[in-house]
Amino acid sequence: MKGSRIRYSDDEMAWLQANRLMVISDYHREFCAAFDRDDVSAQNLNCLRQRKGWKTGRTGRFEKGSEPANKGKPCPPGKGGRHPNARRTQFKKGQLPHNTKYLGHERISKDGYLEISVDERNPHTGFERRYVLKHKWLWEKQNGPVPEGHALKCLDGDRTNCDPSNWAPVPRNILPALGARSRLPYDQAHPDVRPAIMTIAKLRHAARKAKRARA
Repeated sequence: MKGSRIRYSDDEMAWLQANRLMVISDYHREFCAAFDRDDVSAQNLNCLRQRKGWKTGRTGRFEKGSEPANKGKPCPPGKGGRHPNARRTQFKKGQLPHNTKYLGHERISKDGYLEISVDERNPHTGFERRYVLKHKWLWEKQNGPVPEGHALKCLDGDRTNCDPSNWAPVPRNILPALGARSRLPYDQAHPDVRPAIMTIAKLRHAARKAKRARA
């Protein structure tokens, strides 16, 4: 009856303990044959071993240094990885995954700038391509390196507009005066007012620089 306790004789318990290391399927089959039991399942015997704390020596995972039973054995045709359904989705030699980022691939950075994959070795990973800021890459192609101590500032407020004419080198020290936390945030201002904000920021920077020079 389901839920009722299964009883074992002393001889049965002695046999079960002596053969506790057997694989559960063999353990169950041999026990039922030896004692003519048909009221005990393999799960019942496995639970008994667990309750008694009888260790089988098996952890259910490969231990360090162990080898799989099928090592060096080729998979039969039509089975496993050689099944036609598996073959259909396997990578072929030289094939690239569908999400490969090719030369010229573009993406948006977390700061909202457009990045482009260029033919330059990545100094961090050694990969043959790397992502760079597209606006800076295009601006330097046209104008040369950004002057030392300067950064490129987007003029129309659209960071994805990478036309070199939309970017101008400005001293890094004035960027806080143009940012969103300044009294006159450049990007949020009306387009007609932006040139004046830029001029004021540059004049204040020049005045501070001149004052330090005289000190």
